[in-house]
Parts: sequence; C-alpha cells; structure tokens
Amino acid sequence: MCLAALTLAGCGTGATAGGLTLRVVAAEYGETPSNSSKPYWEGLAADFEKANPGVKVEVDVVSWSEVDAKVAQMVKDGRAPDIAQIGAYADYANAGKLYPADELLSIQTEADFLSPLADAGKVRGDQYGLPFVASTRLLFYNQTLLTDAGVTGKDGGTWQPRTWADLVAAAKKLKASGVRTPFALPLGPEEAQAESMMWMLSGGGGYTNDAEAYAIDSAQNVKTFEFLRDKLVGQGLTGPVEPGGLDRQEAFDAFVRGEVGILNGHPTLIKQAQDKGIRIGIVPLPTEDGSDPRAMGVADWAMAFRNGHPKEAGHFLDFLYEAKNVSAFTGKYGLLPATTSGYQAMMRSTDPATVHLQVFLKALPSSRLYPVGKKSWAGVSQRMKQDMGKSVQPGGRPATVLADIAAGARTAEN
Repeated sequence: MCLAALTLAGCGTGATAGGLTLRVVAAEYGETPSNSSKPYWEGLAADFEKANPGVKVEVDVVSWSEVDAKVAQMVKDGRAPDIAQIGAYADYANAGKLYPADELLSIQTEADFLSPLADAGKVRGDQYGLPFVASTRLLFYNQTLLTDAGVTGKDGGTWQPRTWADLVAAAKKLKASGVRTPFALPLGPEEAQAESMMWMLSGGGGYTNDAEAYAIDSAQNVKTFEFLRDKLVGQGLTGPVEPGGLDRQEAFDAFVRGEVGILNGHPTLIKQAQDKGIRIGIVPLPTEDGSDPRAMGVADWAMAFRNGHPKEAGHFLDFLYEAKNVSAFTGKYGLLPATTSGYQAMMRSTDPATVHLQVFLKALPSSRLYPVGKKSWAGVSQRMKQDMGKSVQPGGRPATVLADIAAGARTAEN
C-alpha cells in the first residue's frame, strides 16, 4: 500500500489523482427522511476530511433491509468497501477479508470497547467486528393494566418480579381481569432468536456454554422452553395469537394499543409507548429461582476490509469512536454506546431523552450477546425463527427441537 504518497494514483482501489478516497457503506437507522442517518455520516466525513487533508470519505447510507446484501454483492464483485457498518462480520472474517482491530485502531480506541461487546467481535481470539452501537433487552409492563388487575409489589409498591412464578401469577390476574394478551411471547419468524435467548439466559442457559461451545440443547434450555409451553402458553396466558405466529413488532404494536400486559422489549419501545400515553414499568426479566438476572445484549458492527488502507481506515474509525461522535449517534436514535467513554457520558447525562436509557445501559456491561463470531450463527438464527414457536405449543417437544438445532449448529461449525 501507499502511505507516504497518498496523492499518487494507483495506490489501491480507493486512490485517485487527488488523494485517497475511503468508501464507507453504512446502515440507515432512521425511520423517515426527517431522521435519516445520512446527515450524521456526511457531517462526520466532512469533519474528518478537514482534520486529514488528502483523504476523502464517501459514505453510502443504505436501508437495513438491503445493506447486508449490498455489501455481500460488493465483496463478491471485488469492490468491497473500505469500511462497512452492517449487521454481521463473521463470514468476512473467516474468509480472511477483514483487518483485525490491532492493525487498525489506536490502543486507546481498541481498549475503550465494553468488554462483552469486544469479546463478541472476536474470531479465533482476534477482534474483527467493531461494535458500533448496542442495545439490551428488559421486561416491560403496562402499569395501568397491572394495577387494575391487582398486581402490585411488596406492601402495595411497584411490581418487581424476581422469579418465573411471579410472572405466571401476574399473568393469571391480568387474564382474569380481561386483558387480551397477559404476556406477549413473540416467537414468530421476525426475531424468535432474540426472545429465545432472553429466556435461555433467565433459565441459566444460553446458546453457548462458558467455553463458547454450542449448548443449545442443554438441560437448562430444555427446562426453560418446557416452562413456557406448560405455564404460559398451556395456561392460555400468551393471548389469542400463538407465539409462533406473533412477531416482535406486532407485539410492540399491541402493547402500545394497551392490549398487552407484559412483554420483553428494547429501548425504542419506550417512546412508542409514551407517545400513546401508556404508563410503563421496566425491570430485568426475572430468573427461574430469583437469582440475579443476566440481560441479553445486541450489537451492530463496523469492520474494515483488506483494501490496502489500514492506516487511513483506522484513523477514520478512531474518529468515529470518539465520545462526542458516539454520543451524537446514540442520542439521536435511542441506542446504547459500545464504548466505555460513551457509557460514562450517557450515565452522567441529565438530558431527559437520555436518562430513560440508563436502566438499559446499566445492564450492558454484564450482558451476553449472540455468538456472532461463529460462522454457523446465521443458520442457527434462521432455525430458531422457524422452529421455536412450534416447540412451545401444547404438545410441542422442546427437547427434540433444541437437539435438532444443536446438531445442525455443531455440524456447520465444525
């Protein structure tokens, strides 16, 4: 590569007669043109160019429904972007197409990532996925519906469930009071892998064990889904729509209409509910035995392709991860920072738009993420979406379903 002569043509795919151009493809987080991510990236690129003469940055912001496929096609065509901010990195890392973090970032930037997010970005011990933004999932409830159903906490205070039995008891009271969906359990194809992981963690299991080997069919996981089948679905506490036919967004929509008592959710549900006048409570999903819960975390990823420009790409990524730039993006979209400096800034904030995120942020450092570093994860996720809803129907067989998924996962991984 050409680091000393950036003005010379022919210096890699991004070099031009006027210098070097970094090509960036980023996901669109905005829901409408008025809150598009494009102005953020354009401003970031302009500020970086001012501080780094001779380097241009071209950013293409693409909708989430298309961005992963677009980058995949660019890679297939031999036109990989220098930097991509998308949903998954492991396939590219396994194919040797990405720079590891230690060839890109300053020591300060690399050390700033929150440890569970950095660990989730590793393949064979080296970090290739750079966590861009994060989220955690917690339990939401409609305070009005619970109060009307006589569900309260100790001495009439705020409801603070500690065990699965607390959830079942509350859901039974909600059902008796006429609530359409006492507990929404979205195990439909939109995001069953997320709902499933939340419940796995609350039952002491997970997709992997402490050695990061697949443990999908563990005894803990089987027991968890048998509980869902027998105690929630089997007792008619999950509403008129069966879990396998209920998607996450449909559950959220029903919650903001006041039809759902309790469900698992992420930070974006707060504003949706508040805009509709729903009084909400937010607590960790309780565990089977009342032990301390562990939240599920989710991250989106940045990565740099091996296009011959690690120094310039690294400088841009260092700039992207400066606290002020992280805070500007997470604040705009109600997301959580992936860095310690961003975490500290958000925890210190007194901005009402940020304060309500702090309960999610507190759960992030100890959260557990999908095993996104495994090349087999995409297939595992798809199987969870297809099959887990069926497993909790009356007569469903969680042990068989989990064993089949686990066998396929181990075969694909090995």
